[in-house]
Amino acid sequence: MSNKGTMSWLDSLDTEEICFVKKFVLASGSLKKLGALYDVSYPTIRLRLDKLIQKIRLNDNSPDEPYINFVKTLAIDDKIDADVAKLLIEEYKKDKEARKEEL
Repeated sequence: MSNKGTMSWLDSLDTEEICFVKKFVLASGSLKKLGALYDVSYPTIRLRLDKLIQKIRLNDNSPDEPYINFVKTLAIDDKIDADVAKLLIEEYKKDKEARKEEL
């Protein structure tokens, strides 16, 4: 069995996110236990897990180019606004199409 598919999503996670996944597994998937470990509320842990799930799905299922995945990841991590991400991706695609037409 190849690890290539597995590694692509795992490589997209930073060290803190990998530690979160490890703690989640060691807590047997209990968000209540995880919340106690991080000393935060259940909704806070749930939100963090939801963002992590989005990031994994994005990198696991997306055939997009690295730049587009990068912009989407920034939006998931709340580093840029979703509307800004959409504009960046649209402009990137327009520029790419224009370059194709020049050839």
